[in-house]
Parts: sequence; C-alpha cells; structure tokens
Amino acid sequence: MKKFRLLIGIAISIVCVYIAFQGLHFDDFFDVVRSVNYWWIIPAVGVYTIAVFIRTWRWKSMLRPIADIPLARLWPVVVIGYMGNNVYPARAGEVLRSYVLRKREGISMSASLATVVLERLFDGLIMLVFVFVTLPFAPLPPIYTQIVTVFSLVFGLALAFFLYLAANPAQFVRVWEWIAQRFLPERFKATGSEFVLRFVSGLQSLKSPREMLVIFASSALIWLTETGKYWVVMQGFPFHVDFTVLMLMTAVVNLATTLPSTPGYAGTFDVPGILILQRYGVAQAMATGYTLVLHVALWLPITLLGAYYMLRDHLSWDDFGKAVEARQKEE
Repeated sequence: MKKFRLLIGIAISIVCVYIAFQGLHFDDFFDVVRSVNYWWIIPAVGVYTIAVFIRTWRWKSMLRPIADIPLARLWPVVVIGYMGNNVYPARAGEVLRSYVLRKREGISMSASLATVVLERLFDGLIMLVFVFVTLPFAPLPPIYTQIVTVFSLVFGLALAFFLYLAANPAQFVRVWEWIAQRFLPERFKATGSEFVLRFVSGLQSLKSPREMLVIFASSALIWLTETGKYWVVMQGFPFHVDFTVLMLMTAVVNLATTLPSTPGYAGTFDVPGILILQRYGVAQAMATGYTLVLHVALWLPITLLGAYYMLRDHLSWDDFGKAVEARQKEE
C-alpha cells in the first residue's frame, strides 16, 4: 500500500511538472533566474522563521491540556517535523514529530497526532478564508470557486466532527466500542479503544471557546506571515502583484500540496503558483522562475535546520521507520 501511494504521488508530480514546463521558453526562464537579486532571500528566510515560531506557539497551546511544554523544547521538534515532510513521502514528518515528542516528553503519539490533525484542519480553513477574502480583488474562474466551496464543506464537516468528539468523548468511545465489538477482529478491539481514547484527549483544546479563538487567530497570523515571505522574495524579481494575489497564491498552492506527491511537493506546489501568477499578468518564464526560487527558499533552510537538530538529538533516518512502527503499535 505504501509503494502504491508513493507511485501515485510520483505520477501526480510528473504530470504537474510537465504542466509547469509546457510551453516554457527555457532561454527566457534562465534569463530570469540569472537576473534575480538573491539577497532578498535572507530577510525572506527570517520572515519564514517567524511563521514557524508562531506555529510552535500554536502547537504549545494545543498541547497545553495534555502537558505544558516550554517553547524552547518544542521548537526543534517542529523543525524536525518540517524536515521530515520535505524529504519523506506522505507527510511522514508529522508522524516523526509526534514520535520525537513522545521520546522527549513522554506524550502519547495518538494524542499529539490529534493536535497535528487539528493544525492541518485550521490551516485548511484559513486557506479557504484567504481565497474568499481575496476573490473580490483577485477573481478566479467559476470552476475554482466551486472547488473551494467543496473544500469548505469538507473542512467545515471535519471541524464539526472534531468539536463533537471533544465535547462528547465518552459517548464517542461507547459508539466506537459498539462498532469494534461487531466488526473488528479480536486483536484490534482493545488497542483500538486505547487509541481512540488517547486521540480524543488530544482534542481537548476545542472544548474552550477561548482556545479555539487563539488557534484560529494564530493560524491566520501564521499564513499572513508566510505570505509575507512570498512578498519579500518577490522584491528580488522585476515584477509586482498585489499582496491579495500572493494571499490567493499561498492558499491555492498549500491546498494543492495536500495531494499525493513526491517528497518536497514537487509539482503540486509549483503548478498552481505559476498558473495563479500567469492569470494576473506575469509572464510564464517570470512566474516559473519566481515560483521555483520561492519553493527552494521555503524548502532548503528549514530542511537543513531540521537535519541539524536530528544530528544534535542523535536521531537517524531509521527513526522514520521507528516512528511509523510506534504509531502502529499505539493503534
């Protein structure tokens, strides 16, 4: 199954890369890449670092009902997770992050993975808010609006489900046990119930309206800051689009990276970014050069920093496999 998912991801990335380079005049593309003022990447990385710090603070807030962990101890864990997502398929960095947290702080992987799922849910909701907020200023074809509407329904239903879980954990566990008794093999019944209990415990931040507001506000700040990196990188290129267009680009490319792909989101990040910029008057060579430089600027520094933290904490590539095994044992 893992090999099948990997093959699907590789196929999607190949198709996306083909679309990205279709019709591209490579002489113009290389002229763009040579003309870039790369010094702008330094402040852009600084802006992105702020976004990752806010992410760490948001995770600390989500984990508080389970354990109050200092930011200084969470920061390397978050960075290692980012690196894992960048170099390993199927967002395995999220599992690695929970594994490292369990190793450092003794927190159940099931509980911490629930907070990671919440993060992704709120990130998706903010992306959709970005799209709807920017549509009056940067309109899209009707088909895109319809796709966004479908995404909105999916994320809205998912949030409603998690709110129900957080508010009614005992009732949900009873329903789960009823299903398990009738439909699951004997060896999965006890471990499945334990996994559900630990997972629900990771959703406790949803029980407080104040905590939900904090999570939503910090999520918006994270993505506004990340869009700020897009804007800073743009200063090194001889073109300009409104900040609202970059907000739209941020939203669309990050929703697209939820699709299966190769490690590092090859193609799934690039194609929507290029197409969005072209729609707003940026030439293909310029849009391609900017998107690829931005992609590398987002990928490389956090990956190197994560590798440093892995070495410092005496972690190895084998820990990816150990993380997956540990999650399966908890399930």
